[in-house]
Amino acid sequence: MTIKIKFVGPFRHVAGIEKMGLDRKKEAPLKEVLLDIIKEIPALKETLSYRSSDDARTNVLILVNGREISALEGLETVVKDEDEIVFVPVVHGG
Repeated sequence: MTIKIKFVGPFRHVAGIEKMGLDRKKEAPLKEVLLDIIKEIPALKETLSYRSSDDARTNVLILVNGREISALEGLETVVKDEDEIVFVPVVHGG
């Protein structure tokens, strides 16, 4: 199965690519897919890694098939064949 990954804004710069396909043998929770992405692109570790099994970084909005993961099952959201994950930076200002 192949998962479509898209990086937006600064994530694209850090990853060095805009899009990639990630091959997996079976469906998996998003937290496992994140680890696979970091293995493929180690430069993303600080940007995409999470502090605990249920706490995503606050500087990234993660969408699965156009829906923010907090509206789904968070990092436990099961990612399936042909799903698309998009990483969008969160910008804070004042």
